[in-house]
Amino acid sequence: MHPDLKPVITLLRECATEEILPRFHHVRPDRKSDGSLVTEADLAVQQRIAEGMARIFPGVPLLGEEMTAADQERLLDQGGGPVWVLDPLDGTSNYACGFEGFAISLALIEGGVPVLGAILDPVRDQCFHAAKGGGAYLDGDPIRPFAPSRNLGDCLAMMDLKRLPPQRVPALLRKGGFRSQRNLGAVALEWCWLAAGRFQLYLHGGQKLWDYAAGRLIAGEAGVPSRLYRPYGTEPAEGLDLGSRLAVAAASEELLQRWLEFIQLPLTPNATA
Repeated sequence: MHPDLKPVITLLRECATEEILPRFHHVRPDRKSDGSLVTEADLAVQQRIAEGMARIFPGVPLLGEEMTAADQERLLDQGGGPVWVLDPLDGTSNYACGFEGFAISLALIEGGVPVLGAILDPVRDQCFHAAKGGGAYLDGDPIRPFAPSRNLGDCLAMMDLKRLPPQRVPALLRKGGFRSQRNLGAVALEWCWLAAGRFQLYLHGGQKLWDYAAGRLIAGEAGVPSRLYRPYGTEPAEGLDLGSRLAVAAASEELLQRWLEFIQLPLTPNATA
């Protein structure tokens, strides 16, 4: 394990034990201006991690999901300086409804590239982590993607249908694309579960930086090929910003190419598959 990740993982576990799990099944969520949910746990974890990271890594700022957009833009626009990116409770809707699929996600970005990532699943007490160029791990054990065969029809697909144009969904459910479809509802965990071989195909229509920064690093270090696109785009989006991204990934490059052929970008409302 990268030495900088040890105190980070300890902090994440403390927050899960003391801030997230005691509030689970006792949640009274509020609604943000964009319609998404926020809970006391989101805010408490962000504050506690911000304070803890300031002690562990003084001088390195933290960009959290629950900050204002203006503050997020200011922190990201530092000319490549290091910044931690935090999703204090990925899967807030799951958490608010009592579904055991949520996580804390934290990544260090340097020079516009994620270089460290840690994602904690509080319910299962599993921590996925990676350092750029150093492989991906689940609590210290290496993880790799898994595919039962080279055929899409033998694979499990994780797809978030809510963020895709409704007109395109029927074509995505046509025969031959996958054996069965799932939706976990926690982006950070979805990247980790793909990295650990728990499904093979991935499609998500709207991820923000704090959703994918740590998870995509972990998946990539495990050997998962992936692409990020701007909404309705056909060419992979370069660089990191606060805009939404469509994510496509698979357990191997061969499966990814077949998956992209099946999806048929761009995923615009008026396109046909």
